[in-house]
Amino acid sequence: MSTTAPTLSAADLPAITLDDVRAAAARIDGAIVRTPTLHSQTLSEMVGAEVWLKFENLQFTAAYKERGALNALLLMDPVARARGVIAASAGNHAQGLAYHGKRLGVPVTIVMPKTTPQVKVYQTASHGAEIVLFGEKYDDAYAHARELEVERGLTFVHPFDHPHIAAGQGTVALEMLEDVPEIDTLIIPIGGGGLFTGMGTAARGINPHIRLIGVQAELYPSMYAKLNGVDMACEGDTLAEGIAVKEPGDYTRLRVAELNDDIVLVAERHLERAVSLLLQIEKTVVEGAGAAGLAALLAHPEEFAGRKVGLVLCGGNIDTRLLANVLLRDLARSGRIARLRIRLQDRPGALFKVMKLFDEKQVNIIEIYHQRIFTTLPAKGLITDIECEARDREHLDSLVASLRDAGYMVTTVELA
Repeated sequence: MSTTAPTLSAADLPAITLDDVRAAAARIDGAIVRTPTLHSQTLSEMVGAEVWLKFENLQFTAAYKERGALNALLLMDPVARARGVIAASAGNHAQGLAYHGKRLGVPVTIVMPKTTPQVKVYQTASHGAEIVLFGEKYDDAYAHARELEVERGLTFVHPFDHPHIAAGQGTVALEMLEDVPEIDTLIIPIGGGGLFTGMGTAARGINPHIRLIGVQAELYPSMYAKLNGVDMACEGDTLAEGIAVKEPGDYTRLRVAELNDDIVLVAERHLERAVSLLLQIEKTVVEGAGAAGLAALLAHPEEFAGRKVGLVLCGGNIDTRLLANVLLRDLARSGRIARLRIRLQDRPGALFKVMKLFDEKQVNIIEIYHQRIFTTLPAKGLITDIECEARDREHLDSLVASLRDAGYMVTTVELA
């Protein structure tokens, strides 16, 4: 079967089997990191379920996408491989395909939107791929890649919508259930559906009674909407850009419909919390999509209570500045840092009196902002915003109570 298979519809492509996934595992063995599946005692106690984590962020390119990309490359006709492959991707698929293409001596061309962060362009190029920047959005890059596929006689390697890709991704579940056969529920991130298709097929082949739960970001509920027959917007700046797919695959949609027990949606605050918890508790860095499984546990604990749950930390490619923002926002939500808005009189000593209360409560002041002009207060009044650091929410609440007891009007600037 050609990897491109341009004349076949999704219904014509065969459903993969457990044997296909096992064959993929043998094919890619030794070229892919067999990542660990570890029990998290702290997260288990936190969510009321037994939680095991599959650390796919420890792959060489920090994402599971290598598995499907390599399987597809190895199944290609040698003549087609020699001509080269092409893909449209601004993320992990690009890096996985480029890395293994270089290893195998396969020329790789990646079409990326012009808006792709330079760090991702650089990382992909560092693996030897030819980078073509085209268009403002992924759809533009995808259309151009399909044009170049024909013009240059290349083979298009889809990031998710093909059985060879899905079979490679399914090896994640094989390893998890070999390591921890008692897992009775898998929570699997869904973007285009390749990971769910592969893992779901493998898991059901091993254990027909295992529960398969998909998870998508609320801002990009494309598979959820398709399978539930509802019209939902897919747009916005989600932390989980790795699963921010507006249109799921035709092939994977059929497979996910057959396999899933449920698909849940998670808000951005749950994704941010999950990224932060995994760094704090497990000392591991994941991207938003990689934290989606834990986000589902945080958002829907009642659905998983008492179960033995496997989560895939499917990627760890997150911008360091973005990670810093996520961690600080989580500190703010937990009450460890805060911005307090306090109304004062504009007279000598007013701020000093407030500072004495902070000192008495041993709350650290980070920044102070005064506002005298752009306010609805009288001319003799001012607003001061004080960013501060407390031990926890109770410590912060004690400070706020003390300020109010002293006669100050205090509000907390809240996060969304």
